[in-house]
Formats: sequence, structure tokens, C-alpha cells
Amino acid sequence: MASSKLFLILVLVSWVLGLGHCGELRKNFYKTTCRQAEQIVQNITWKHAASNSALPAKLLRMHFHDCFVRDAIPNLSLAGFDVIDEIKTQLENSCPGVVSCADIVTLAARDSVSFKFNRSMWEVLTGRRDGNISRASEALANIPSPFANFTTLKQSFASKNLTVQDLVVLSGAHTVGVGHCNLFSNRLYNFTGKGDADPSLNSTYAAFLKTKCQSLSDTTSTVDMDPGSSETFDNNYFTNLKLRKGLFQSDAALLTNKGASNIVTEMLGSGKFFTEFRQSMKKMGAIGVLTGSSGEIRRKCNVAN
Repeated sequence: MASSKLFLILVLVSWVLGLGHCGELRKNFYKTTCRQAEQIVQNITWKHAASNSALPAKLLRMHFHDCFVRDAIPNLSLAGFDVIDEIKTQLENSCPGVVSCADIVTLAARDSVSFKFNRSMWEVLTGRRDGNISRASEALANIPSPFANFTTLKQSFASKNLTVQDLVVLSGAHTVGVGHCNLFSNRLYNFTGKGDADPSLNSTYAAFLKTKCQSLSDTTSTVDMDPGSSETFDNNYFTNLKLRKGLFQSDAALLTNKGASNIVTEMLGSGKFFTEFRQSMKKMGAIGVLTGSSGEIRRKCNVAN
């Protein structure tokens, strides 16, 4: 479970996976039923983001789990859940039984990234409903592994109707946050069985990583996923990737396919990355959502009603 629990690829939204109609999501869904809903989410998220620069990575990771795994959030080990819980409590006080946890996670992920820019970085359509099941067993089957090669990553994203473009762009969410040693230290020690490091990894970077992760058994130490820029949401991830400083095998895998590698090069333009990230996040946020009368509106986000 370690790889599924700790891996954030993007990076990047519904509380539940299930059969639904994405067209039922819309702007300002709560305009008449809970007019202040989106402002409450932003206010609480920005309050926490002001004192916790790691929050965007945590909520993006939670958001990504939501999209790829049916009802994954009851796993309370997901960092950032306290923020979601505080938002839900205030919304239940203001508008009982109206705003879904799925929408809260989606909005909070966007707002946590947006804090430093002082504006919304992408549009979020709302109207999701929550699932009434929780299947932790689906996590390993659905979350792309940090050890995955390009073929596996492409298939995983395609199963959610996401393209190679989405795969590369959403991987850019690794511009914030940290990775645990056990998710990449295999690249540092005896990678090919000859006592060597992964030849696709920058040798100077590999030597640095060995000072942080001194054995394959280290499961607690962490390293910035985007060295030199791990608390700033930008396109620096792609600059490092071109220098062969992608932390995970799944990062390095993006350079093993010509089409994906070309997209990595395109993302070196910050304007291009932000434009594409907005579009891919919107697509990811519509994966298998429950809408209309499907599912429920949870009273507490960590448990079905």
C-alpha cells in the first residue's frame, strides 16, 4: 500500500468514482442552495495555506486519489484531511446536507494552489455527490505506481479517458511536495544488479539522493520532488526532468516516449504549462463523478452516512 498511499503524480478530483454524467456539473452549482459555499472553502483553505506551504501538495494528492480511486478519502492517513474536515464542519453549520465532500476536495485542491497567486488558477465545476461505499482494495489497482514504466502509465490514464498530454501535464504537479525514500531508493542501489544506480538518473543528483536515503529499508525520510522549487507551483519540474532529475521511475518514464518527451519540452514555457494544467485538471475532475440523485451528500467526509 505504500506506493498507492504516498504517490502524488500530479497531480493532481471527485470524492467518488462511479457511473455518472459529467454534463451535470456546472459553474456555481450551489448559487441558490448555499451561496457562500465556495467562499467558505476558499477562506478556510487560504487560512491554512498561509501558514502551511506544504498544503497544496497534500490537497493535490488527495484530489488525485479521489479521481483515480473510488471513495478513497476515508483513509485518514492522507495529509490535509484536517482542512477538509474543518471546511465540511462549517458548511454543515451553514447549509446542512447540501455541499458534497467530493466538491469540497475539488475546490480546496484548486484553492490551495491558487493562494500564492491570489486568484483562482483553474475553473472548477461543481455538483458532485458522494459515494456510499469505500473500497481500499481498489487503491493499488487504480493509483499509478511511482515504479511504473511509460506503457503502464499510459494505460492507467487511458482507462480514465485521459491522454498522454494529460499524463505529462498532470505529472507537473510534482513541482510541489516530497517523496518518501522507499518509493525511489531502488534507483540508487543495485538498480541493474551490478551495484549501480539507475543510468537514466543524473549521476550528481543520484549521489545527492544517496546522502538523504542511505538504505533501501528507509521508509521515513523524504526528499523534495522538485529540487530547488518544491514549495512553489511552477514548471520547474519539467526543467529538472530534462536534466534527468525526475525523482521517480514514473517521472523518468516520460522521457522514454518520443511524444511524451516532446510534451515535456513544450511545458518548459510557464504560460503553456499553466494553460494546459487548467484543462487537464478540469478533465480529471470530471472522471466518473456521481451527480443528480446518485450517491449521497455525506455529513462527515470520512464515513458514509
